[in-house]
Amino acid sequence: MIRLHRRGEKGCRAIEASSPGTIDPDVLWIDLVAPTREEELSIERALGGLPLPTREEMAALEASSRFYRERGATYVTVDLLHRGDEEVPFLDPVTFVVTPGPLVTIRYFDPRPFAMLEAALGRDETACATAPGLALHLFEMVIDRTSDVLSRSVARVQEVGEEIFAERGRATSFEPFINRLGRARLANARLEQSLAGLMRAFVFLGLDDRVEKDPEAREHLASLTRDARSLTDHNHAVAASIDFQLNAALGLINIQQSSIIKIFSVAAVAFLPPTLIASIYGMNFDHMPELARPWAYPAALVAMVVSAVLPLAWFKRRGWL
Repeated sequence: MIRLHRRGEKGCRAIEASSPGTIDPDVLWIDLVAPTREEELSIERALGGLPLPTREEMAALEASSRFYRERGATYVTVDLLHRGDEEVPFLDPVTFVVTPGPLVTIRYFDPRPFAMLEAALGRDETACATAPGLALHLFEMVIDRTSDVLSRSVARVQEVGEEIFAERGRATSFEPFINRLGRARLANARLEQSLAGLMRAFVFLGLDDRVEKDPEAREHLASLTRDARSLTDHNHAVAASIDFQLNAALGLINIQQSSIIKIFSVAAVAFLPPTLIASIYGMNFDHMPELARPWAYPAALVAMVVSAVLPLAWFKRRGWL
């Protein structure tokens, strides 16, 4: 699908186009949403033969494939989060092409910042001034959305931490906590990957002549860079908190297991003397004089109870129980 955003008297308005042969001067933004190869070729022809990356080229991880300049256009491919309301957001590439004419974006999913920008374009006329300025406004929406996703991740991690360290009078299964922390760590890693790509993209965009010669664009880009760096530092702190809580949960599991083994060990020691006495009087010897006495059976029971209580009392006195 091809969406063209045209300048108007009140901001920008979006229209859908099939295969435009030419691009009007008032078109500021060409948004390609899951385009077919025919749609890509039609836009390339409309832009005077300017090549657009394919989906396979967008997925490449090499910096030379993600950040480059060609025929006066700046190509930037970054991984953006989508479905950020879920516990583990998804991550897919989006390509931004800042041409001498309109801004071109290529995507195969629907990240929320694009809808946020379209809503803002109808209210803010200044966002429709230039293609580089529009790209920076779109990146601003990306930063805002990333901040929202990070805030949700922080809330989930704090909730798990409160549950792990809550006072409890009974044993707790830590498996659900470990699973939730694992998902939080995966979300944290995807946030890290997206923010790292944005930081590299901002550095590369700063080298574009249209941004470099525009003081307002330079300041806007510097502000976005500071925001991305701040979110990166915050994300590192969240990662450290997740690792701490994961280690704490594993430590509490070890304590639980040690307590269980301790109970079995104490029980084994406590029942060892009674077992020895019972084994002695279970022998089939003919000459055991006390067996014929009327007090023999109660005495054996008392001996077994005393032999079990004495070790427990000793453990208690030593502070082992």
